[in-house]
Amino acid sequence: MSGNDPRRWLRDARRAMARLPSLRMTRVPDAPALPVRDPWPGDPGRGARLIKGEMELGGAVRMLRPGGWSDPAGPDLLRAAAHGFAWLRDLRALGTDAARLRARALVADWIATSPNDALAHRPDVVGARITAWLGHYDFFAATADDPFRQKLMGRLVSDARSLSAALPAEELDGRALTALKGLIAAAVALPEHAGFLTRALRFLPQEITRQVLPDGCHVERSPAIQLAALQDLTEIRALLQASQTQPPPALNNAIERMAPALRVLRHGDGGLALFNGSKEENGNLIDLVLTQAGRGGRGPSSLVDGGFQRLQAGRSVLIVDCGVPPPAGVDRNAHAGTLSMELSIGRERLVVNCGAFPAGPPEWRDATRATAAHSTLTVNDVNSSELKPDGLGRRPEEVKVQRQEANGAHWLEAHHDGWRRLFGAIHLRRLYVAESGEDIRGEDVIEAETPQPFTLSFHLHPDVIASLQQDKEAVLLRLRSGAGWRLRADGAQMSLEESIYLGGPEPRRTEQVVLTGTQDGPQHVKWAISKVG
Repeated sequence: MSGNDPRRWLRDARRAMARLPSLRMTRVPDAPALPVRDPWPGDPGRGARLIKGEMELGGAVRMLRPGGWSDPAGPDLLRAAAHGFAWLRDLRALGTDAARLRARALVADWIATSPNDALAHRPDVVGARITAWLGHYDFFAATADDPFRQKLMGRLVSDARSLSAALPAEELDGRALTALKGLIAAAVALPEHAGFLTRALRFLPQEITRQVLPDGCHVERSPAIQLAALQDLTEIRALLQASQTQPPPALNNAIERMAPALRVLRHGDGGLALFNGSKEENGNLIDLVLTQAGRGGRGPSSLVDGGFQRLQAGRSVLIVDCGVPPPAGVDRNAHAGTLSMELSIGRERLVVNCGAFPAGPPEWRDATRATAAHSTLTVNDVNSSELKPDGLGRRPEEVKVQRQEANGAHWLEAHHDGWRRLFGAIHLRRLYVAESGEDIRGEDVIEAETPQPFTLSFHLHPDVIASLQQDKEAVLLRLRSGAGWRLRADGAQMSLEESIYLGGPEPRRTEQVVLTGTQDGPQHVKWAISKVG
């Protein structure tokens, strides 16, 4: 938005007015009128680290001690998480008096410091903080002295006013739902401020319509954001029910569509597929979110609007990204991974994408977003989408997909034009999964007037042991369970190279099978992954 945008001017004016002392003359309540419950489990291990002054998030660590709130160093994600206070659930999970006192001390210090870090006042961070303070009030505040509780409630009212004035949030992505959730939590806990609820419900339906695609996939096309958005919406529904407010029809409708879509994006181990900034996440948490959403059963086999295909046969699950990248404004987490795939066998992952390290240094973020960090084809060492700090530049404009099923077997054919402008090249990928799930075949083709060098990567889960056979035309893959699979290929030179896996709690070294094709060689690779024995 430009500096002359009237909407931004109005928003800034509302926020300035919300901070005026004359608007704070209404009586601050002694405690929340209605309890607000945080429905999600914490991690006592992380809680123990918080006692030591360390906040862990996505494999990265930030010091979190009284007096350190205004430190502007470190990745935005870590700083936003610190100011958002969702980590209170980890101290609560630890459940000791020391955890309670640490929570109280950090909240008190934050209020006294009133950090000047701009991230602390971004609408989604304010929304997360309001929800966390109210959701854990009984844990850290109910037994505190009157001055602490008075300061806490005063700050809650002040933050809710600022948040109300900041809506609609400039962030067009999933963060807007977190902002709305915070204002609705404040409205439930502070019913004398009726305007909070009116304002939140004014923007909620249009935000849902903009963010949730018809098939239930979130517009950011990220399994991690899909999970977070569904969490936010189920919390909003519970808050409205607690205050005996009728939820808008769009809310229930969105939850009913998003839950089956989330199931499409899960592997056999219960965790998420690693597309567009996602990690595996905790399978038990995903189960709980789906329970809260209230939709049982299996998900569909494809997300037509979201662009994901799930090919499931026997014990094998193949998930493929067959969609156009998310549009500008909602592409902050987007990777250059078009037509990438992941394969799991039962509860074991075999072929993966590298995942994401969103809380890590910028160079890590760039590396994990690259096409080469995905199990797909890369033309001439150039990404299929141009990576920019805040999203994507050049990107595939057309991704076409056809799918057929017969007698339990699956055929998928897809192509994208991400390299058309640069090289006049189209990437065509054909996939086949046999009824048994024990025979998976693929073809990758570059259609271009001028032949191009290429690499085709199959990143392996770190629990997989790979050994290149002597003829260098096949790799034996051994799962942790002992099951053996063989990857064969024709039309490119095969090698085993180093890779890294960022899907779990911390980075792990792993390997990748790389098929290399030259400019003067065939632009067509056939490969197969089949069970041994």
